[in-house]
Amino acid sequence: MIAVLQRVSEARVEVEGRITGAIGAGLLMLVCAEPGDTELQAEKLVQKVLKLRIFSDAAGKMNLSLQDTGGGLLIVSQFTLAADVSGGNRPSFTGAAGAEQGRRLYEHTLHAARQRHPDVQCGEFGADMKVSLLNDGPVTIPMRIP
Repeated sequence: MIAVLQRVSEARVEVEGRITGAIGAGLLMLVCAEPGDTELQAEKLVQKVLKLRIFSDAAGKMNLSLQDTGGGLLIVSQFTLAADVSGGNRPSFTGAAGAEQGRRLYEHTLHAARQRHPDVQCGEFGADMKVSLLNDGPVTIPMRIP
């Protein structure tokens, strides 16, 4: 699975003018399933994200996790993370899982996150979403869970 984390002061997702998810300080997690990915990989991704020490402590060092801070987690599906631009000017998205598998793994990721963290919000799988965020730092971290 592929993810891009952005530490945010706030973030929200809108679909057709309605807010489907919004958080204050925390993490925006863009996530993409790839063919062959499993529920176990989704769970490993969630565990890693929740424990990743990318929030500042009292001394200003990145030493605290999302679980330590109690911040929000906004999870948004984004198949374009699997883009392959090596063949020309039009990206190929064949590296992304198909819609059925992608939805199943996205929903499993949400479920795993909600079991482990009190403030989990989400986008809407397959929808045309408008994502707004105020990046904090900026801190942006790409991840791949093999």
